[in-house]
Amino acid sequence: MISDVIYQGPQEWEEVFFRTLLFKIFNKESTWELLSREVGEVRWETYDYGAYDRVLSAAFAKGERLYSAAYIVPPPQLGEERKHRNHLRLLEMMMTSGAPERVVGAATMREAYEVLLGYPTLGPFLAYQFIIDLNYAPHLGFSEMDFVVPGPGARDGIRKCFGPAADGIEADVIRYMADSQQEHFNRLRLPFAWLKGRRPLQLIDCQNLFCEVDKYARVAHPDVAGISGRSRIKQAYRQDGTPLRAWFPPKWGLN
Repeated sequence: MISDVIYQGPQEWEEVFFRTLLFKIFNKESTWELLSREVGEVRWETYDYGAYDRVLSAAFAKGERLYSAAYIVPPPQLGEERKHRNHLRLLEMMMTSGAPERVVGAATMREAYEVLLGYPTLGPFLAYQFIIDLNYAPHLGFSEMDFVVPGPGARDGIRKCFGPAADGIEADVIRYMADSQQEHFNRLRLPFAWLKGRRPLQLIDCQNLFCEVDKYARVAHPDVAGISGRSRIKQAYRQDGTPLRAWFPPKWGLN
């Protein structure tokens, strides 16, 4: 998403916003590659609902999965029959109602997040994930230490670590973890080198870590209950030998 969606193509903010949210709604590389191949360069300037729908509908009819299973993106009820069509309408709504301008004009990440939160079916978790993704672009400079919204997986992981006493204060637990990380690395004698030795864990990183704790604990500690009661890992690991190239937002200074 960072190297091939945000930083490839026209760099006008409106175009970056459109590409990023189009990718994130489906959150699947093969869907992005399909659209790029069939409609040409993905651009808001040349966007045509009918063309995008034809490509996605044809793939769906052949049994191809359009969405990643990483997390659920519920479809809004915007008058269309299929999920992907309603999502295209949602993106159109955001683009034509000034969402890009209001996000880039926001003073803080929370203010920008609240812009996204105002759109149908973008609840707290998705709106937070989307503003984190948009913030990778050069146009936004929000601090990832501004605030955090714990997702359902993170809330389950926190419950498994700290019990019912953590209910309702999950964001404070994540904040404490991020703020005191070095103290506890030292205390536990864990040689954690940060990202390339320069970037410590951010709030979003700690949120994600608690989500992973929840998943591993479902197998390693099935007797420890979370909030949701989920006991299985829905996606099995499949080895992929394709080389993975780490490439970070240039403004981080890590490349």
